[in-house]
Amino acid sequence: MTQRASELSGEQRAGAPGRGLTAAEVAERISRGEVNDVPVRSSRSLTEIVRANVFTRFNLIIGVLWVIMLSVAPIQDSLFGFVIIANTGIGIVQEWRAKKTLDSLAVIGEAKPVVRRDGAATEIHTSEIVLGDLVELGPGDKVVVDGTVAEADGLEVDESLLTGEADPVLKKTGDTVMSGSFVVAGGGAFTATKVGREAYAAQLAEEASRFTLVRSELRSGISTILKYITWMMVPTATALVISQLVVKEHNVKDSVARTVGGIVPMIPEGLVLLTSVAFAIGVVRLGRKQCLVQELPAIEGLARVDVVCLDKTGTLTEGGMDVTELRALGGSEEAHLRRVLGAFGASEPRPNASLQAIIDACPAPADGGWTTTGTLPFSSARKYSGAAFTEDGGASSAWLLGAPDVLLSEDDPALAEIGHLNEQGLRVLLLARARGELDAPDAAEGAEPAALVVLEQRLRPDAGRTLAYFGEQRVATKVISGDNAVSVGAVAAKLGMEGADHPLDARRMPEDADEMATAMERNAVFGRVTPQQKREMVAALQSRGHTVAMTGDGVNDVLALKDADIGVSMGSGSEATRAVAQIVLLDNSFATLPSVVAEGRRVIGNITRVATLFLTKTVYSVLLAVLVVCFQVEYPFLPRHLTLLSTLTIGVPAFFLALAPNKERAHPHFVRRVMRYAIPSGVIAAAATFVMYLIARHHYSGTGALDAETSAATLTLFLVSMWVLAIIARPYTWWRICLVAAMGLAFLVVLAVPWLQDFFALKLVGTLMPWTAVGIAVVASAALEYAWRLVGRRFGG
Repeated sequence: MTQRASELSGEQRAGAPGRGLTAAEVAERISRGEVNDVPVRSSRSLTEIVRANVFTRFNLIIGVLWVIMLSVAPIQDSLFGFVIIANTGIGIVQEWRAKKTLDSLAVIGEAKPVVRRDGAATEIHTSEIVLGDLVELGPGDKVVVDGTVAEADGLEVDESLLTGEADPVLKKTGDTVMSGSFVVAGGGAFTATKVGREAYAAQLAEEASRFTLVRSELRSGISTILKYITWMMVPTATALVISQLVVKEHNVKDSVARTVGGIVPMIPEGLVLLTSVAFAIGVVRLGRKQCLVQELPAIEGLARVDVVCLDKTGTLTEGGMDVTELRALGGSEEAHLRRVLGAFGASEPRPNASLQAIIDACPAPADGGWTTTGTLPFSSARKYSGAAFTEDGGASSAWLLGAPDVLLSEDDPALAEIGHLNEQGLRVLLLARARGELDAPDAAEGAEPAALVVLEQRLRPDAGRTLAYFGEQRVATKVISGDNAVSVGAVAAKLGMEGADHPLDARRMPEDADEMATAMERNAVFGRVTPQQKREMVAALQSRGHTVAMTGDGVNDVLALKDADIGVSMGSGSEATRAVAQIVLLDNSFATLPSVVAEGRRVIGNITRVATLFLTKTVYSVLLAVLVVCFQVEYPFLPRHLTLLSTLTIGVPAFFLALAPNKERAHPHFVRRVMRYAIPSGVIAAAATFVMYLIARHHYSGTGALDAETSAATLTLFLVSMWVLAIIARPYTWWRICLVAAMGLAFLVVLAVPWLQDFFALKLVGTLMPWTAVGIAVVASAALEYAWRLVGRRFGG
């Protein structure tokens, strides 16, 4: 972009005040490049996907070994190279599918700012804003570029995402607003003074790819494992090369082939692929349910969640409401009250759900007659809004509309009547006549009650089932709402939520963090919660070791969403909530959340399972290489043998197991959990195989002895590896049994079909050694069972 200055010149302010730029001025700025052209990406580009999947450390190692094998050995010993090409292709295709899903969903979920051009309000894409545009703001809107306030009507902006300060800042005409902040109350408009890469938050926005790999225990755990494997592999492979080429002084080509056969299986090349594929398929599956995953590890994070904090409005209830009753207080006339409410609704250009219901029930009269002289926008911290009017006869009046228990004193007799209504799950607002100025700090003090506005909230039909699901999965649910606690409890009780009969008013919550955490753990429903309290509640739960997910759709939820381990926003929510959330439910259905949890559990649980398979192979490969070096013998396997074993006992079954349903809640310490099982399994497999190899070496002699020894050792290793697979496949279902049986049958076919015997150089000689191999495998399998049960008892599975 060729922007000439960071501040607007007089020419750039040419648009008429309040009318915004003209079409000609917009075209001129676009031609000069003064446009908000920061690229907004929802995923990696195709080039980045290919680069990330192709240019990996292990692909480089295997690629070099593959070239060597192609030059010194038959094609059978180079099969592992073709497998890597296929794996890389699968990874690229799956991530490309995930990219297309993310891109399409991001377009659906993208918020469009409203700009004023030629005097008309128009929705445009963020990237279409030009320097000097007049951008309108309302509650929940995110400030997308830097600017100067041109109009302000009680405009309060939260800059906590930029400064860390939670208190909203009152903005007046001429004040600066920064991109990345958002509106919590009031409205107005600002003139864009910095766009594109010069805007304050542009650099962050440019880097905030929705494919970003933020903190993920699964990914970091696999990276740690790969780092350790590299350290082990280098000295082991070096010693193996020296042993096979120098010490034994065998045929060079055969020695090279067996050396490569020892190095290749040390690399768990398919583990990274399967992790990427599992995440990518998860994105596609959730995308079909209109769920936008803005950060991939959010799938994993939600699977680890043990507490879900819910905002009532928009989550348990639908956004809309209905006015069921208007109860006059203090002798007020209903006709006059409806006129007040009609004028009140007309004074707010962006009504919330409560006020919209009032507007529908009490529309402003067509003849007008009332003039709005002042407004006080609704604030979640204040719990009320206000408006001042000049009435038909010229009299002036000021009115407040909000929470009765905030506007009334604690001993007011009307509160008892309101309590009965709240117990029925109804929402009640109080219309009161203010005695002082609207903008006074004590505007609510001494307000004269005029009417109760009774609202009925529409329950989401699927909310009860979703709460029941979390209960079954041992995930605690906490309803945190700004509404009256009794009313919130009644709504939760209608949905069958446990603990709904003891709602807690957040105004009586202890301020001490530890005491607050105790109250949070003991109670399930909280009312009259301020936005700052929501944030403190999330922090209190986290201080007790809980993994917290927060759902919400309003601007009052932003701080808590940002601080929660996983933030979940509704698609119809404010732009600010969608900006900070990791997951956006585009169809606004709370019932989609269990699908996200289930997808995360499937990914983590299954990757933990298959990681054990891959790392068992790595452990026994390293140990076999060490034993070969120590005993100064030929390496027993050619690459073709281990390619066959890896395909049948790891590659094919791991792919199916990684995509299978899995409802087990994710556990921490991924690396420790995997290695607890992989190390003993690998040690047992290596020991059994090497013992069989040594026995066969003493039994066979003459021409073809090495091939016979290799075949016997291969049979042992296959049977032991199959038992590891059989353990990991539990609990058995019909398809898991068929999967294990099919792998065993495939190996029998290789042993039985002559041309496959020749292709894989596998031919069992005699009967004694094959049956000895079976016997050793049986003993090793019994040892595996004992080892797995011992680990399970000692470490809890």
